[in-house]
Amino acid sequence: MANAASGMAVHDDCKLKFLELKAKRTYRFIVYKIEEQQKQVMVEKLGEPGQSHDDFAASLPADECRYAIFDFDFVTAENCQKSKIFFIAWSPDTARVRSKMIYASSKDRFKRELDGIQVELQATDPTEMDLEVFNSRVN
Repeated sequence: MANAASGMAVHDDCKLKFLELKAKRTYRFIVYKIEEQQKQVMVEKLGEPGQSHDDFAASLPADECRYAIFDFDFVTAENCQKSKIFFIAWSPDTARVRSKMIYASSKDRFKRELDGIQVELQATDPTEMDLEVFNSRVN
């Protein structure tokens, strides 16, 4: 287990599942949750490769913060099939202030554990991470 800023530990599984997504594309997305009692980041949910952006959006709670990784497939202007790995910091306006502070203060440290993130998104409501936003960040 890696030691982290603000006393937050990162469960080994967090890194392992990310590496599987990156190398083998085993998952479409990963949702991470901070367990405030244990003071550590855990894997909460794994999205199957066939799942969509809609499935991903639906897996984030409306009023709680999360970190997430999404493997985004897109087609370039030259008609090439590509993918980019997004890191999403989900911090809805309705989340508890304390929770928002914990997620904000642990984010950079957690991101450093995941080598290969290509795009970062901060979202406080679903419109800030919809498909249009993803597309605008890769083209």
